[in-house]
Amino acid sequence: MELILKYFPELTEIQIKQFRELGPLYQEWNDKINVISRKDMEHFYERHVLHSLGLAKVIQFAPGTKILDVGTGGGFPGIPLAIMFPETNFYLVDSIGKKIKVVLEVAAALGLTNVRAKHCRAEEVNEKFDFVVSRAVTRLINFYPWVHNKFTKKSINTLDNGILYLKGIDLSEEFDELHKPYQLFALTEYFEEEFFESKGVIHIPILW
Repeated sequence: MELILKYFPELTEIQIKQFRELGPLYQEWNDKINVISRKDMEHFYERHVLHSLGLAKVIQFAPGTKILDVGTGGGFPGIPLAIMFPETNFYLVDSIGKKIKVVLEVAAALGLTNVRAKHCRAEEVNEKFDFVVSRAVTRLINFYPWVHNKFTKKSINTLDNGILYLKGIDLSEEFDELHKPYQLFALTEYFEEEFFESKGVIHIPILW
């Protein structure tokens, strides 16, 4: 938890309380339904919460922004972002039902009214969003066709509507495959922990 306050000292009391509750909640659920490896639970706030909040260093979502989190797993990056941006709307989807059960239970326990979640594949979502976020669920050449038609045309944020992907920064081969413009933000610009040395946020705008 100290890591979160180190990089986000401006949190409200409600946000601090919610972030503090995250660790025990996920420990409790992970004992019942294994959604995070035990090794990673030892570094929960660094490797899951702070990693997810790398997006909050790249962009401050405007109130009313709609975000789809594809392959959310146990709720990352969607749950930490929903705490950070209470006026932003998040829809978390995953193809594994037990993981969505955890997402719904955690969101309810934290009182997050800006989170929806569904057990489904990205291709089955029939809504439009400002951004699609994800934590490296597959190669970009596979991911892009799942979501390319799910974006609103009007942009209300400092970055153009599009994909925000948390992934390793050595992506030259993947972008050679994809042939799309992109912007790369290295997380070492924001976080000093060793875990983030090869991590980044990739923004792929959807240009009409």
